[in-house]
Amino acid sequence: MALDDLKTKDFAFVGTRPNRPDGLDKVTGRAKFGADAYAPGMLHGAILRSPHAHARILRIDTSKAEALKDVKAVVTRADFSDKVPFEPGLEGEFWNVLENVMAGDKALYDGHAVAAVAATSALAARDALKLIEVEYEILPHVTDVDKAMLADAPVIREGAADYSVPEGMHPNVVRMHESGHGDVAAGFAEADLVVEDHFTTEATHQGYIEPHACLATLGMDGKGELWCCTQGHWIVQKTCAALLGIETANLRVTASEIGGGFGGKTTVFIEPVALALSRKANKPVKLVMSRSEVFRATGPTASASMDIKIGMKKDGTITAAEGIFRLQGGAFPGGPAEFTAMCAFAPYSLTNVRQVGYDVMTNRPKQAAYRAPGSPMAAFAVESVIDELCNQLGLDPIEVRLKNASREGTKASYGPRFQQIGLVQTLEAAKAHPHLSAPLKPGQGRGISCGFWFNHGGETSVSLALSEDGSAQVMVGTPDIGGSRASMALMAAEVLGIPYDNIRVTIADTATLGYNDVSHGSRVTYASGLATIKAARHAVERLCERAAKKWGIPVDAVKWENGCAVPSGPNAGDFDPLPLADITANMGQTGGPISGHFEATPEGAGVSFATHIVDAEVDPETGKTRVVRYTVIQDAGKAIHPTYVEGQYQGGAAQGIGWALNEEYIYGEDGRLQNSVFLDYRIPVASDLPMIDTVIVEVPNPGHPFGVRGVGETSICPPLAAIANAVSAAAGVRMRNLPMSPPRILSALKADG
Repeated sequence: MALDDLKTKDFAFVGTRPNRPDGLDKVTGRAKFGADAYAPGMLHGAILRSPHAHARILRIDTSKAEALKDVKAVVTRADFSDKVPFEPGLEGEFWNVLENVMAGDKALYDGHAVAAVAATSALAARDALKLIEVEYEILPHVTDVDKAMLADAPVIREGAADYSVPEGMHPNVVRMHESGHGDVAAGFAEADLVVEDHFTTEATHQGYIEPHACLATLGMDGKGELWCCTQGHWIVQKTCAALLGIETANLRVTASEIGGGFGGKTTVFIEPVALALSRKANKPVKLVMSRSEVFRATGPTASASMDIKIGMKKDGTITAAEGIFRLQGGAFPGGPAEFTAMCAFAPYSLTNVRQVGYDVMTNRPKQAAYRAPGSPMAAFAVESVIDELCNQLGLDPIEVRLKNASREGTKASYGPRFQQIGLVQTLEAAKAHPHLSAPLKPGQGRGISCGFWFNHGGETSVSLALSEDGSAQVMVGTPDIGGSRASMALMAAEVLGIPYDNIRVTIADTATLGYNDVSHGSRVTYASGLATIKAARHAVERLCERAAKKWGIPVDAVKWENGCAVPSGPNAGDFDPLPLADITANMGQTGGPISGHFEATPEGAGVSFATHIVDAEVDPETGKTRVVRYTVIQDAGKAIHPTYVEGQYQGGAAQGIGWALNEEYIYGEDGRLQNSVFLDYRIPVASDLPMIDTVIVEVPNPGHPFGVRGVGETSICPPLAAIANAVSAAAGVRMRNLPMSPPRILSALKADG
């Protein structure tokens, strides 16, 4: 799509900062979240979960639970469809989802669901779980990604690997990605210095405040309704229908407000269970996860083990780069190994580059997306090695990155050539920022990092309807997880030429609008925004038709300006501007309702880059780290609502601080999760964070009418590396393993002597 209508200096609404349309409902408690739904006669569900990391299920006896008068239904794997096909290696296929939702022959991780009950109260449901008898045969387990690849590692599931895995690899390796170009061996031979190092990151959870919750109704006729907190209710509809063996159109799904998702609510965990219980009990069933269940049985990000090798000349030119990335996706295919590999060297224009990613199964919960899945780990490893090269060669870390930065026309490390991108502009903004030249105190260090994310288009539908009073209603299918209702209203206002406050944006249910992909991949402002613009233009065309009919002139002699139909030139006639409200006031008598619609799978999502600057302070006596200053500089393409954009930048940085310094899944020797509540799994609170400064760079994306790039994920790509570089500088020792908790820092200081 050309940028023929991108007028960055002439926007009337886009780029302004109006109040958020959902703000009042949320601050007054009127907004309805997942657990806020109730239905007459509803039951309460509870799920029995395996206490073992790996065990064969020999027998399940539910008779004692079923005998309780308050228990109305009990379900096991037998209550789900037996026609869900198994297709090895496919992350999103239904069989793996079914296996995760309710265990079959084996429990594959601590917390794996094995049975569920519906009772007249939540307490009765939990009591009933204690009466379900499960006989297990405990099997050997593995939770570490490197150990899972060893020859003697227990096999989690035979036959799960796809065609990409070379012969001879352990069955736990289920997918492999390899890409690159040039001759890395020759490139390393040209280098004046080659640094090779090993890095690890632990799994972390998205940490959303709202647990998963849903209310399900499924009748004996196979028709049902589902209310749930989700980032994508069409995928919930499709998946639940497949798992329960019903027609997709017979299940209507409505998305509630969402109390955080960050990628972790892009799949299903409890919704099919609630529907199965409802079908069996013939009553509505409500299911709400506890915090412990969220940690044990929903999708954290993958943990990673990475080997990086980079060669550089004395002038800072990178001659070659190679990376091996091993990611565990839990007990199912799905670790984002290909994304990690493809993102690793994307910020740099390299002649010789190779990256290999392995998706490895372990006895952990099935991983889910967490803001740019796989990219933060890659940036941590690669940017740490670049930092080390700069240190050893005495080079400026910003200048080295500028020298090697990807630009328009650069052949990306993973294949295609970049179109118009803004990495250089973020680096130049960092170079000019006062943060970079600010003095450091003793015990402090400064870190720099770049980061990259692809962004995504996806199937999208939008409808826009005009009211007789000239206001507009926009229906989108993407749940609002980052301020998209405000952004859609601003873009519709820009096209229609009516005030922002005259536009209401609603999230449609699956029975009201065409299919919409999930709110993920930084796609919503781009894809739903593009569709909103197109739907508004469709409505404008119809408005112009009505004006032309009223004036008795051809429709191509009418144009739309500032919310009015006007003659397109002196030869079109002498008519006063006809405002939108004047046209819609009589639309019932001039042809009927006026609306606009658009659906597509847009392919022009522009990639996104960011540069972060971090100052950190390390106490060598205790190992405690404090981030004292943070600056995020990122290319937004065009910031539709700058306040929301800044919030996304700050949110990614805040979560990155937690990931880098404190957050991790800790498993015991028995394979059980040791820190399944917020008391033990420590996410950052306000006192842990500095003020986070932001700089919005705008290099328009040629694939969007207003130049939009997604911003929600790129902001979490640089933090791990930027913080690690700052901490390493402050501590005087290279930190290679995340999180950089006080014990790890003290251990590194001790090992360094």
